[in-house]
Amino acid sequence: MLNKKIMYQTLIVKKDKSILSVSLNRPEVHNAMNEEMISELTQVFQDMVKDADLPRLVVLRGNGKSFCAGADLNYMKGIAAFGFDENFRDGKKLAVLFQSIYECPAPTMAVVHGSAYGGANGLLSACDIVVATENTRFAFSEVKLGIAPATIAPFVIKRIGEFGAKELMLTGKTFYGKEAEKWHLINHAVAEEKLEEKAAEIIKELQTAAPEAARQTKRLINNIINQAKLDENIDFTARLIATLRASEEGQEGMTAFLEKRKAKWTLEI
Repeated sequence: MLNKKIMYQTLIVKKDKSILSVSLNRPEVHNAMNEEMISELTQVFQDMVKDADLPRLVVLRGNGKSFCAGADLNYMKGIAAFGFDENFRDGKKLAVLFQSIYECPAPTMAVVHGSAYGGANGLLSACDIVVATENTRFAFSEVKLGIAPATIAPFVIKRIGEFGAKELMLTGKTFYGKEAEKWHLINHAVAEEKLEEKAAEIIKELQTAAPEAARQTKRLINNIINQAKLDENIDFTARLIATLRASEEGQEGMTAFLEKRKAKWTLEI
């Protein structure tokens, strides 16, 4: 279960009104990821799966001037000296982190500002919804370091597709919020002063959704996207809609609609 007593060294984790806020908290280095942050983030998202009291939404942010500047320089110095086996183990830790965020049963949203370099794009791409400021700087700069954006690629390519990935990853260029929105790396690029307003707007909409229905809808989308054959989804989708229609939430939602009232799960934000 998500342990409320854990004192994280690189994160601030708070739960309020069923919203779990996870803030990267190394502002002195623009929230650059080190081994400890990778481990703590993975723990948060993996523990969540075991929690009987799942949040209705997880919001990922960065404290200070940036969302995340990618890998920490001292961390990079360390891995530069690794051999193949050590680098393989380290790469797997990163891949597990991104997959843990992607597979989080609750809806996830990244609120991005400042900069999002390298692995930061893995964090945001694994989230369901991303809002960012227009002046946020993005870059897949790995090729300029003689490496590749390997562990983030499955999640980034899901968002931006093959040819968007080729342009952005092969050039390693810096680009900003509006171009990130054009490539669908993020959902919305807004003026800096409008970021929190836009995030709150989306949170308010998400809070009108029945919690279990939202989780099952996310599972539905992931199942369809990740299935090799369309016909494999026929039985899954039919069973899911039958289960939800007969559920307590399904019955309440349909009754509330017919009675022209708000459903019981709607939270006032």
